[in-house]
Amino acid sequence: MTPGVRVLGIDASLRSTGLGVVEARGSRMIGIAQKNLRMPAGVRRSDCLRGIFEGIRALIAETEPKAAALESGFFHRNAKTADILGQVRGVAVAACACAGVPVFEYAPRRAKQALVGFGGAEKDQVMRMVVQLLGLDSEPQEDVADALAVAICHLHTRTGHAALDSEPI
Repeated sequence: MTPGVRVLGIDASLRSTGLGVVEARGSRMIGIAQKNLRMPAGVRRSDCLRGIFEGIRALIAETEPKAAALESGFFHRNAKTADILGQVRGVAVAACACAGVPVFEYAPRRAKQALVGFGGAEKDQVMRMVVQLLGLDSEPQEDVADALAVAICHLHTRTGHAALDSEPI
């Protein structure tokens, strides 16, 4: 890991998008920022998407990450849910692209494997590893923990031969 490299992790969701910035300093990782972009149920989807876009842009301006990491999409039985998640992911990618931050995608199983060593790990196992790896005093909100986890996954993945494996989207 290159010292001082910051990565923005994004856990995309219409009503509760988790954001977390992790910095690699040598072999240590430090949590730099955490944010949960909550959108109330009564807010129109277009306003939620604008809020997510602006929230991501603001955190990028504040923390200046060199890359962003996002969990890749997964299949939903409900087409409407998949469509909404796709819109949120698109807004997240666009916010990063507007700021010149390359975005990398990771399968949820890969993120879990990078943290816990097992792709089928439970959420509580991932949460404990996020807290331990970043030396946090308390557990972050669940969506924020998932965002921090995918940022840590990117930092683990972008070293050695593994760095050749993933291209920005």
